[in-house]
Amino acid sequence: MLERLKTKGFDILALHHAEAIVTQDMADAEREIEEALLSFDIPVTEIVAGGGGEARGTQRLRHALAERGWLKRNISVKKSVRWEGIGDEKVVASLSHEIDHVKAFGPWTFALEIEWNNKDPFFDRDLENFKRLHAEGAISVGGLITRGESLHTGMRQLVRRFADDFEIDDLAALDVHGYTPTSRQRGKIERAAARSGNFRQAWVEAFVSDKFGEATTHWRKLQDRVTRGVGNPCPLVLIGIPASVVSFDYSAASATDIDEL
Repeated sequence: MLERLKTKGFDILALHHAEAIVTQDMADAEREIEEALLSFDIPVTEIVAGGGGEARGTQRLRHALAERGWLKRNISVKKSVRWEGIGDEKVVASLSHEIDHVKAFGPWTFALEIEWNNKDPFFDRDLENFKRLHAEGAISVGGLITRGESLHTGMRQLVRRFADDFEIDDLAALDVHGYTPTSRQRGKIERAAARSGNFRQAWVEAFVSDKFGEATTHWRKLQDRVTRGVGNPCPLVLIGIPASVVSFDYSAASATDIDEL
C-alpha cells in the first residue's frame, strides 16, 4: 500500500486491517492520497518564516486534497431511547466531531487529519475521535499525516544549510526571511552564540527546539501512541512526510515572496 510514497522516503504504517480495506475496497483513496503527496514540497524559506496561522505547505496540501473531494466535515452521532407507548424519544448521548478531510468511496468512508506542527496531545484527540467514529460506524478508516522521522531528526541540518546559504551571522540577516524572534528567543540565541562563538549554529539550535521541538507532532510521537493502543481498534493509515520534500531552489521564490513570508 502507498508503495510510490514509500519509494520517496515517506514513513507508512497501516494498522488493524487498514491495508486490506484500502487496497481492496478504497483503491481510489490510495491513488488520491499518493497524488497529493507526491507533488508536495516545502521551500526551506517557509520553514524558517515566522508568523501565526497554518503553515503554507499545509495549506497547499489541504488544497490538493480538497481538489480531489476530501473536504472538511462535521460528523454528529446521537444515541436515543424510546419506550414504545411511554413518552417521546430521548437523546441520551451526542457526539460531534470536525474532521479536516473526509471522503466516501461507495459504502466506505475515509477520515484524514494533517498534524504538521501541533502540540503532540493533538494525536490523542485525533486517534480517540477515529476510535469513537469507527465504533459508531461513521468511518471505515482513519488517517494521519505528520512530519516523518527523517524530516524531524534532520530539521537542524536543513535549517543549518539555509543559514549557510544565506550567510546568517546575526539576527538582522533574518529580517528579510520573515523571522522575528521574541525577546526570550533573542536572549537565548545571543547567549548561546556568545558561549560557542558560532552564531549560525546557536540560532539553528534555538530555532528548531522552539518551533519543531520534541513535544510537537511528529512520527515518533505518533508511533508511541499507536504502540500503546491509542485509537485501537480503528483501522489506521499513518503517513510521515520525509526530509526530501524540503526544497532549496531559492530562484523559485522572488524577493516579494520572501518579504511576504
